[in-house]
Amino acid sequence: MDNKEMKKSLLSAQVDLSKFSAANFEKATDEEKRQQDVMGESTTFFKDGMRRLRKNPLAMASIVVLALIILIILVAPHIVPYKYDQIIAVNGVRDKGSANLGFFMYSQKELNYMNETGEDLFPHIFGTDGLGRDYFIRVIYGTRVSLAVGVVAAIMVVIIGIIYGSIAGYFGGKVDLIMMRIVDIIYSLPDMLIIILLSVVLNENLSGKLAGTVFSSLGSNMISMFIVFGLLYWVSMARLIRGQILTIKNNEYVLAARCIGTSNAKILKRHILPNCLSVIIITTALQIPSAIFTESYLSFLGLGVSVPLTSLGSLANDARSGMQSYPARLVIPAVIICLIVLALNLLGDGLRDAFDTKLD
Repeated sequence: MDNKEMKKSLLSAQVDLSKFSAANFEKATDEEKRQQDVMGESTTFFKDGMRRLRKNPLAMASIVVLALIILIILVAPHIVPYKYDQIIAVNGVRDKGSANLGFFMYSQKELNYMNETGEDLFPHIFGTDGLGRDYFIRVIYGTRVSLAVGVVAAIMVVIIGIIYGSIAGYFGGKVDLIMMRIVDIIYSLPDMLIIILLSVVLNENLSGKLAGTVFSSLGSNMISMFIVFGLLYWVSMARLIRGQILTIKNNEYVLAARCIGTSNAKILKRHILPNCLSVIIITTALQIPSAIFTESYLSFLGLGVSVPLTSLGSLANDARSGMQSYPARLVIPAVIICLIVLALNLLGDGLRDAFDTKLD
């Protein structure tokens, strides 16, 4: 392009300044600058996940159901005067006539007793079982035990799985190879057989030694179940954490932390594990219903808590003998197990949708 063509293009590009006044060239005010600010509100990973979770109606309904169940099992024992192992007797005679289930149902002995003494007995909301124990309070304590087993098992799985998976994924090489082969071996072990064997061994060696301790009400079956949870059920969590760390440990911020001499433990704690938070939250939420279901069917088979302590599975097992006469005794714990497991699974799915950024 020669000089003439360049001058012609510059003249054509000139703007007619007569159309503008001095007011058009004044500096923008602070208010006008704020109106041009298009940045979103600052937030954190947890706040953003909770905002997404609140938009999920099924997850929120599950939270409400779980909150109601927890509230009932915490408050009911302070209102109902019966104990889970209390055999209710009227006039010194153990009541066997109120094994029917019905709301606010009394046996004939109880009615006669109230007429004679004028005493108002607390109603048996679900009636009583075959031994004269209040069935409502036994369901309450059974729900407590089942939920406690699920939460404790999930905590054990999370702690062991995070530590094991972090070491294997971060150090890699031969360490990862050996540790993952151990995981493969554990995957092949039959958990039900180990629970039965441990129950037999612990029952022979610990009988009489648990008396007077905090473990006496649990029994050898429940202790063996917790041992199996700690030995076998963490492998899935370990594999997930290992996979996450293998993709994170070569990022620039991890390499920068290594270059300035940050220790491996500090790198895992401050830089890597926080980026695995979504996997930890989701897996934990899904592990609780799995542990509850495992405890329920083991208790149904007679491998759960020891009598007189009860769980939802053992309640269903006890109700088999009177299933045709009193079917509600089997339906009530079964419905509660279904509600808890379904609510926790729906909540786990909601947490996955809310916190898993790869789904965006």
